[in-house]
Amino acid sequence: MSANQNYEQLASQAKLCINTLRFLAVDAIQKANSGHPGLPMGMAAIGYQLFTKHLKHNPKNPDWQNRDRFVLSAGHGSALLYSLLHLTGYDVSLDDLKNFRQIGSKTPGHPEYGDTAGVEATTGPLGQGLSNAVGMAIAEKYAASMFNQAQLELVNYKIYVLAGDGCFQEGVAAEASSLAGHLGLGNLIVIYDDNQITIDGSTGLSFTEDVLKRYESYNWHVQEVPGDGHDLSNFDAAIEKAQQETDRPSLIKLSTIIGFGSPNKEGTSGVHGSPLGEDEIKLAKERLGWEFQAAFHVPEAALKVYQECIAKGSDLEKKWETLKSDYTNQYPEQAKQFEALILGKLPENWEKQLPVFEAGSKIATRVASGKTLEAIMPGLPFFMGGSADLSPSNNTKFPGAEPFQKDNSAGRYLHFGVREHAMGAILNGISLSKTVRAYGATFMCFSDYMLPAIRVAALSSYPSVFVFTHDSIGLGEDGPTHQPVEHINYLRNMPGLTFFRPADANETAQAWKYIIEHSDRPVAIALTRQGLPVLDQEKYGSATQIDKGAYVLIDEAEAEALIIATGSEIELAVEAHDQLLTEGIKVKVISMPSAELFEQQAAGYKNEVLPSKIQARVAVEAGIRGSWDYYLGSKGQFVGMNRFGASAPANQLFEKFEITTAAVIQAVKKSIQ
Repeated sequence: MSANQNYEQLASQAKLCINTLRFLAVDAIQKANSGHPGLPMGMAAIGYQLFTKHLKHNPKNPDWQNRDRFVLSAGHGSALLYSLLHLTGYDVSLDDLKNFRQIGSKTPGHPEYGDTAGVEATTGPLGQGLSNAVGMAIAEKYAASMFNQAQLELVNYKIYVLAGDGCFQEGVAAEASSLAGHLGLGNLIVIYDDNQITIDGSTGLSFTEDVLKRYESYNWHVQEVPGDGHDLSNFDAAIEKAQQETDRPSLIKLSTIIGFGSPNKEGTSGVHGSPLGEDEIKLAKERLGWEFQAAFHVPEAALKVYQECIAKGSDLEKKWETLKSDYTNQYPEQAKQFEALILGKLPENWEKQLPVFEAGSKIATRVASGKTLEAIMPGLPFFMGGSADLSPSNNTKFPGAEPFQKDNSAGRYLHFGVREHAMGAILNGISLSKTVRAYGATFMCFSDYMLPAIRVAALSSYPSVFVFTHDSIGLGEDGPTHQPVEHINYLRNMPGLTFFRPADANETAQAWKYIIEHSDRPVAIALTRQGLPVLDQEKYGSATQIDKGAYVLIDEAEAEALIIATGSEIELAVEAHDQLLTEGIKVKVISMPSAELFEQQAAGYKNEVLPSKIQARVAVEAGIRGSWDYYLGSKGQFVGMNRFGASAPANQLFEKFEITTAAVIQAVKKSIQ
């Protein structure tokens, strides 16, 4: 059957609704003179059918907790999603569509979480959305295991994804999909828009694998719907089969025609990233029997069909609220905990479980982090954790933490395997659930593999937690491939990310306290492999001040210089202070575990910690100089790295690269002079 025959066989009402959606998206892109009309034109029928017939959602309450989630992994097709949200009754107006891609609008070029009602995740970097959805599916499974009772399923939503050829070419999606198949996430349904076009042209230029066979090998349930994306009865049947499949995630492939309806551009890369143009829009409307030439026209008959979603969604939520009321009567404690999670409330007095480490002992901050998790995680059941195959090295698996697996969705520990990129994106998806937060760990050097996910988390204020151990040349013999030198600076300077590099065990415990109590943005924490002395908090400044980002560790009246340090290099700063004092040189020592938090403090506090009158300053950190110049000024000196590391025992490396007490003392004297 030809493409036109598939389309022509649709009922007149379906055609009207589909073309309303199709041309709203086309008109928005044309008015902006920017965007991707190809996907919205090719997938309009599927978008219409999914939102009006299958998706469990309430447009008037986009945050209803038991709604199905829809993730547009192919974020370049955002005009389709915005048009669907407008038509079905979300808080997206016709004016919002007319302001597509304009500054301050609810309709940015790619969907951004928090900007637009109904947008479940920030998508744009291909594959991220599909991978976020794996995290969402894990969170749903875990929450269901926590709360569902026989005949009273408080949590039972599905996660739907629309992904394109580009998503399936990205490695992050492959990593996440492999894990999803292993975990048997039967609540995940991915719709594959295989239009066989990317910006360069045909996917045949670079992508000829059989995606369905690959996903079969991942242990996914796979289906292919015939036709061009307009065979809605077969699509309905495929969705229903996917909904009934509970042991495997589902992939439904459709071979659509990009830019469907455009006489001169359909099926070509020319409709992927450029507006159609007024003349081509007119021809497309004529070809598809759309008699309304005015832009942004919404026929009343079509709007009526779409807005049936409002009443249907309200009824669905009311039924769930009735179930929730019955649940509350029968299981009051669980219901109370569920409400607390939704509201982000922490268990009372949880912080009393935080460990306090004895001064004088020596402990790696990765070990201190593990001991902190061991102490607090039993009382924080809403927190999941995991590692990218480095659990013993990262110290992230706390006693009693059972693995989350296909046959144990009540497990709280995630074995991500060697999949750092997917881990970052999956953490983001879990944290979007509003019931569960998650941390994931790897060596700091491999933060490179997950940087796109960290960046999206920072952009979107996801409360994900990224744990990075082996944070410097201090990891030693593994050599420069594993020794991060530039990573501290780019994580520290990423907008929207709170970054900690604690100096000892007690700063580490206090960093976790901050992480647990703040869920408004992502946090990264850098931890050492090597042991560090636990500072005497009665003698020095208290680690409880870590929430200020920086604090005076050692004060000296009439100090001539400042030594600012983080992490393992605080030990050198303290030793340098003590030796300089014997020479009659007074210096203040500043611990700065989080420059980002320090910059949020009042000017008076910042000047108290870093007095402007003291121009002689030294920064000490086993990484590159980077942004330290901001605090050092014209007279400042830096003790750290200016090249990649080497393979040798850690103590030899610090000597080789002159990150020593002697080097700090010399730098202080030079700065004073």
